[in-house]
Amino acid sequence: MNKFGLIGYPLGHSFSKNFFNQKFQSENIDAEYVNFEIPTINELPNILLSNPDLAGLNVTIPYKEQVIPYLDELDADAKAIGAVNVIKIRKQKGKLKLIGYNSDIIGFTDSIEPLLEVHHKKALILGTGGASKAVYHGLKKLGLEAKFVSRKPHEGMFTYEDLTPEVMNEYKVIVNCTPVGMYPRANEYPNIPYECITPQHLLYDLLYNPDTTLFMKKGADKGAVTKNGLEMLLLQAFAAWDIWNE
Repeated sequence: MNKFGLIGYPLGHSFSKNFFNQKFQSENIDAEYVNFEIPTINELPNILLSNPDLAGLNVTIPYKEQVIPYLDELDADAKAIGAVNVIKIRKQKGKLKLIGYNSDIIGFTDSIEPLLEVHHKKALILGTGGASKAVYHGLKKLGLEAKFVSRKPHEGMFTYEDLTPEVMNEYKVIVNCTPVGMYPRANEYPNIPYECITPQHLLYDLLYNPDTTLFMKKGADKGAVTKNGLEMLLLQAFAAWDIWNE
């Protein structure tokens, strides 16, 4: 039996574990998916030792970047992003080979691409965490110029105070990569000038709990197209499965 799993800390309620175990059950796949809640990344070698049937891992916060030194190889996307959320485990001559991938970029680009229109040339990315890097490279692949928006001033980035009507008019795609607005604090929203939003804008939220965040609702009130992150989550899981099995 093949084993797959998730490393992260803390894990709590994990989408991946439920998703994959249901998939294995409904498709009669002889495999199981387990959570490895490890307080530090240096416990990874122990997990590999004590689970010789491991064929693949997902990686979540806070290890998407910390895991890279433990890997033998990175695919081009993971290298460009500097973050890994899928590890393929190959056995070669009795030795393990760990290859890192990033399926967040696949999930994001496949999910946002159908919504893009001719006037969507520039994007604002709210937040600078791990997921925002995948979003940045995904937008680049789709031909959009993207700029990060940070709470503190950084070179080459906007702060929220920089979002003038001119900037909002130029950047028609806005992607929220922050946790602001996530349940249980669903009454919060990123601090952007919603009065500048138009029907030409696209507001994409990586959050999916609640289904419609206030960020999305305030955009929709101005006629903007909105989407949450649930499809991205599903698509990145499908992509992980493809990576493990190709």
